[in-house]
Amino acid sequence: MTLDLRRRWITDLSTIGTLWINGEHCCFTLEDPVRPHKIPGGTAIPAGTYPVRLALSPKRKIIVPWIDDVPKYSNIQIHVGNYPKDTDGCILVGTDYAENMILHSKVAFERLMAKLKVANQITITIHNPVQTV
Repeated sequence: MTLDLRRRWITDLSTIGTLWINGEHCCFTLEDPVRPHKIPGGTAIPAGTYPVRLALSPKRKIIVPWIDDVPKYSNIQIHVGNYPKDTDGCILVGTDYAENMILHSKVAFERLMAKLKVANQITITIHNPVQTV
């Protein structure tokens, strides 16, 4: 299964994107801002392709997607949350978005997990917005 995260809008507080599963729109995402230098717990992970595994989140006490093999980053999850303060360096999902927030995160997360639970292998490719001049 292939996840494709397309970052769309970057502000000083967050990055909003769209998440696609095998070419079909799944939900919106919220991450920390994309920055040229890492701020621990405050910077979106670099664009690239990474393996994803489903495993227990000790903090959340549920199974969540973990994004592995991100250079200089660790413990990156996809989970529920609505605001930049909820990310802690992870990716949040929602059914809709507004500036610096996503909405109905639990609904989006449940839909995402229903699809991921049946996958044998999962990867995520993260794209930064195309810059125009």
